[in-house]
Parts: sequence; structure tokens; C-alpha cells
Amino acid sequence: MKKISQLGLALFFATLSTVWIGCGDDMPDPSADNDQFDRSVMLEHWVDGFIIPGYKSYLEAIDSLDAKAKKFVADPDISRLNDLRNNFGFAYNAWQEVSMFEIGRAEELALRKHTNIYPTNREEILSNIISETYNLTLPSTFDQQGFPAIEFLIYAVSETDLLIVDLFNSNVAYKTYLTDLVTKIRILTGEVYTNWTTGYREMFIEDDGSSASSSVNRMVNDYLFYYERFLRSGKIGIPAGVFSGSPLTNNVEALYTFTPTLSKSLYLNSLSSFKNFFEGKSKYNGNGPSLSEYLSYIQTLTSGANISSAIEAAIDNAIEVSNGLDDDFYIQVEEDNSKMLATYDALQEVTVLMKTDMLSALNVSVDYVDADGD
Repeated sequence: MKKISQLGLALFFATLSTVWIGCGDDMPDPSADNDQFDRSVMLEHWVDGFIIPGYKSYLEAIDSLDAKAKKFVADPDISRLNDLRNNFGFAYNAWQEVSMFEIGRAEELALRKHTNIYPTNREEILSNIISETYNLTLPSTFDQQGFPAIEFLIYAVSETDLLIVDLFNSNVAYKTYLTDLVTKIRILTGEVYTNWTTGYREMFIEDDGSSASSSVNRMVNDYLFYYERFLRSGKIGIPAGVFSGSPLTNNVEALYTFTPTLSKSLYLNSLSSFKNFFEGKSKYNGNGPSLSEYLSYIQTLTSGANISSAIEAAIDNAIEVSNGLDDDFYIQVEEDNSKMLATYDALQEVTVLMKTDMLSALNVSVDYVDADGD
């Protein structure tokens, strides 16, 4: 069995520096060039093409996961365990498509922290199960819940599949904890989806100005923060040892899954979702106004550089480099970490373009604290 390190919330680093990106006098300022881009139409496409249908699809995947978990808990056996694992992978992938939308109710509930903080804390999970006294609303339990904790319970809580089944058959506390984990995700996701569909959608679209608190500016910041911290660093940089000086193999996402392993598929799904949002390509209602289109519009006003094309090319390059990774990131880090480091470098090219050229062109300032100085 692969061993987890005791780093806990490895995505958050001890040394933080505040980074400020502004518009210099030599940078194009859309407000100074009669920017008439219809931001409300773009916001509408974001909501109706990505956010609401994405959360709806994810919620349906969680419902299926919940149903399979209940069947397994009611009568644990190998067949039901495998069914549960299959639905787990489906739901985990669906999560990758909405994780970037940490805005509104999702931000208030800290949905991402409740859902996908890894590495999971095996020792505390087992302690919770033994004591049967735990409070999953506490920030201190973020690394004891969500998909990584569910993964540990259904893949690695014991040495073999048969022993996992025996453990759930012989100890009701394991059943209770698994049920609580799935229920927690289901309730929080339901709250977020309901909020979007009962008024927040309209509020979000109507706030189409250019102030720091407007919907476009907040979404751009949240979108970039997700990419930088949770996609670039969390999925690739941290396990590759970019920030620690040596690889942290046990910090890969989906550490325990097998046949198939999920680490690469989760990462690629996250990266492709990030790209589709930038280009406005929705699998639910087709193409629409996007950050890419907005940047192209600004280029026509300012006769500036083709920032949109540069970003798209950088993302495509990152995807091409990523395709060469092993399906199991644990194996990749252990056997040839140079490919993980090369992938991080490709992802970093996107970060630089977005945090300098894109934000300057959009006249958006960074509103979050950066962990690594970019």
C-alpha cells in the first residue's frame, strides 16, 4: 500500500507574499478605449453554458454515488464495492468541471476544501471511525473528508478487496463514516446548485460592471486562482517537488485508485475544462462569448498583441506535454519525475501570460495572495 505523508493541507504554503498586478501606463486600458464589450452576455453564457449545467451534471453524479454507497453499506460485497468504485470515478471527474467555480455560495461554504483536499489524513480518519465522534464542519477536518477520504475507505482502508468488504461487514462505524462523507458532499453541492437556480444567477449576470467587486472581475480572479493553486501547483507542482526541493510522491491526487488509476484523467479533465471555459466552448449549449473573445475585442481597440492566441497556444502546448505522462502520477513521479517538472513548466507559461498580459488587458487586479511569487 502506498504511504501518505503527514503534510496535511499541502496545497497551502507557509510563506506567502502578496502580489499586485496593475496596468502600467504603457499597457492597453479597455476603459480608456471605449470598451463596449457586452459583459452581461458573456456572464450569461458562463452561467448557462458552464456553471449551472455543470453543477447539475455533478449533482446527478453525486446522486449515483450516493445510491451505490447505500447499496454497498446495506450489504457489503465485492460486486457492490466495484460498482461503488466505478461511480466514485465518474463523480470525481464530474467535480473537475465545476471546481473552478468557487464563487457565491460555493465560496461561502468552502465547497472545494470540503470536497478535495489531499493528501487525506488516514490516521485521523481511522481515529474518527474508532471514536465515532467527529465534526466534519470544522476546518481542521478538511483533510478527513471529501473524495480523497472516500477513496481511502473504498480502496486502501485494508490490504485487499476482500478484507475491505469484511471490515465494512464487521464494523458499522465504517459504514457510518462512508455514508457521512457522501452525504456531506451531496448536501453542500445541492445548496450551491439551488442558490444558482433561485436568484443568484440573475444577480451574477446583472453585476456586469468593471469594478473590483463585479462578476467578471471576481470570476477572472477565482478562475486564475484555481488554475494557479489547485491545478498547476496542486495536481502537478507539489507532487513533483517544485516547491519542496524534492518529490512528494504521496501528494498526488487519487493516490489509491487502480484499474483504472484516476490521477491523470482527473488532471486532464480539469485542464480541458479550464481551456473550454477560456474559449467559451460549452458542451451543454455550444460556443459563446468568452475571455478569449473579450481579449480579441480589446486587441482590435488597442492594436495590441494577440494575447488570446498566445494563451490558447500555451494551453494547447500544456495539454500536449501532459498527454505524455503516465496514467498513474505516483508511478510517474517515482520513475521519471522530469516529465512532471516539464509539465509544470508548460503550465507555468499559461500562468505568466494570464497574470500579466491578460489581467492588464482586462484592467483586472489580482485579489488573492500568491504562494510562489508569480
